[in-house]
Amino acid sequence: MEIIVLPDADAVAATAADIIEARVRRGPAVLGLATGSTPLGTYAELIRRHRERGLSFAQAQAFTLDEYLGLPAEHPESYRSVIRREFTDNVDFAEGAVHSIDGQAEDPEAEAERYDASIAAAGGIDVQILGIGTDGHIGFNEPMSSLASRTRIKTLTEQTRKDNARFFPSPDDVPHHVLTQGLGTIREARHILLIGLGAAKAEAIAAAVEGPLAALCPASALQLHPHTTVLVDTDAASRLEHTEYYQYTHSQKPSWQAY
Repeated sequence: MEIIVLPDADAVAATAADIIEARVRRGPAVLGLATGSTPLGTYAELIRRHRERGLSFAQAQAFTLDEYLGLPAEHPESYRSVIRREFTDNVDFAEGAVHSIDGQAEDPEAEAERYDASIAAAGGIDVQILGIGTDGHIGFNEPMSSLASRTRIKTLTEQTRKDNARFFPSPDDVPHHVLTQGLGTIREARHILLIGLGAAKAEAIAAAVEGPLAALCPASALQLHPHTTVLVDTDAASRLEHTEYYQYTHSQKPSWQAY
């Protein structure tokens, strides 16, 4: 893992956008896109660079991370709708290049298998963006998820439903079940960007980065990944014990070494 502690959310968004832009400008790229509030700054920065710098996604594909089970695709809080509203409809992805899990599939298990196969058929994810839940979940892989899991159905914890209730008219409207890429699926991405913002995420970041590898903190599975970049603001880094080391290694990063 490379842990980068930055002053604030704007600096995190700019650094994440730097990494994604570098990959997109190298040629056709496959991006893994997370929803939720954490990556919104990154998406806003990428949209700005598209409009002001000519950053093009015309040769890119994208796969969303998860979806509520049973929520209509056109629902404003379906992740299919959210990712298009917050990011992909504001840049120049080609028609059909943004792929989402079908939360209304008649056979969700078959849909999960189809989705993993479609990622593989696209050549795999080049850069996967991830947020982290207050309990350490990534995607909708809740605590005690298998570290080798594939895309599948999961039941949300009450904490996750509570965290997501702000996006719905009432907490009762938050679905109980989802389809999510599994931890094994996520770890097949060539480069993972884990973003943590704010003091509420500090304990989860510390457990993921410096804690033991354990299903209790699903994000700790990224310790097994050969190329994970963890981007955190100072508040999210407040529970880390080795911040000085992370800051030192980042300041001494060779100019020729990419993220």
